[in-house]
Amino acid sequence: MEKTRLRFCRSPFLWLGAALSCTLLPGAMAEAQTDFTVVMSGLNNPRGLAFGQNGGLYVTEAGSGGGGASIVGANGDTESYGATGGVSLLLGGVQSRVLSGAPSLASQAGLNPGNGATGLNDIAFFGSQAYGVVGFVSNPALRSSLGVVGDQFAQIVRLSLDGSNTIENVADLGLHETNANPDAPELNSNPFSLAVLPSGALIAVDAGGNDLLGVTPEGAVSTLSVVPAQLNPLPFGPPFYQAVPTGVAVGADGAYYFGELTGVPFPVGGADIYRYDPLTGIRTVAYSGFTNLIDLAFAPDGSLYALQLTTNGLAGSPPGPGLLTRIGTDGTRTVIENQRLFFPTALAIGLDNAVYVSNQGIFAGGGQVVRITTAAPEPGSAPLLALGGLLSLIGYIRKRTNDSRRQIPA
Repeated sequence: MEKTRLRFCRSPFLWLGAALSCTLLPGAMAEAQTDFTVVMSGLNNPRGLAFGQNGGLYVTEAGSGGGGASIVGANGDTESYGATGGVSLLLGGVQSRVLSGAPSLASQAGLNPGNGATGLNDIAFFGSQAYGVVGFVSNPALRSSLGVVGDQFAQIVRLSLDGSNTIENVADLGLHETNANPDAPELNSNPFSLAVLPSGALIAVDAGGNDLLGVTPEGAVSTLSVVPAQLNPLPFGPPFYQAVPTGVAVGADGAYYFGELTGVPFPVGGADIYRYDPLTGIRTVAYSGFTNLIDLAFAPDGSLYALQLTTNGLAGSPPGPGLLTRIGTDGTRTVIENQRLFFPTALAIGLDNAVYVSNQGIFAGGGQVVRITTAAPEPGSAPLLALGGLLSLIGYIRKRTNDSRRQIPA
């Protein structure tokens, strides 16, 4: 286990609003190389994707908040509670809701209430048992301000997908971050992604704590690796930028791979894919040169798919569409899709090697799941995202660019 020392600072975000204040237009349209089909729609902030034993595709929905108790999150917005999250299923070409009533926090202000919600961020299966990870907005201590429902956030949970709508807490990751940093003046916990190991144990990344966590089936949490802040190479922004880890996946070699969104100022090419060896406890950079990574997934053939939230970076004007890259077992990189993904949030690979992506993943009621296969269809028109949606993206990213700063000595 790595030793850490704490370093605290606060990153400004106000400039990001100006950078994103225009309507997002698609970049130059390259020749289409994929077949791109919407297979699920009308989703509320769709996030994690996973296939179940029945062959169905499950997607978590972070919901749209509601009219319940409120807190002021790390992004400065008032976030209100509602039991509006859940899980939807695509099976046999039919979309249905298989779990409702999951916790959700979102701003109800403005023209687009419910956008950029915090809730169920991911889903993974161990046999027929589904596990989820529920995010949070800020310091875990703020959960008490929500009353009893606050205990539902910053957790790994068991999900019953049989219609009973049962959600059972397994591990309190927010409490773990608090106990791991007893002297920290500021903390941030936002569990974002998880994976299940063959043993039934789980691994998760906390985008607020900048760490990779191990969780036993009984719910005991340990810190496996803390990713240090990196020196900011740009002439603006804070002196260091944070890792903000996002998607995590287990490779055929048994190692844990996870990507990073990076924090302000979101340097283009500054996001790495890390490899953590559970036998040695050593973390290395497996692949570099990405921008704003949001998820990873291994295909049956061993190739690794990396999903970027944007092509140009969140500080770009405009940030640009999302980007899906395939990394072959020999390290060769192929761009699969760079035109029609808009703020994608997760991906999963089918047994047929089709790639499924949660698209428009920060919108209440406007989220999709798309199926991508290699082909050459006619180029489609790209949707325009208005200012309201972009401001929701700012809130969504703020939640992932933490106030808790932990840096490992060289």
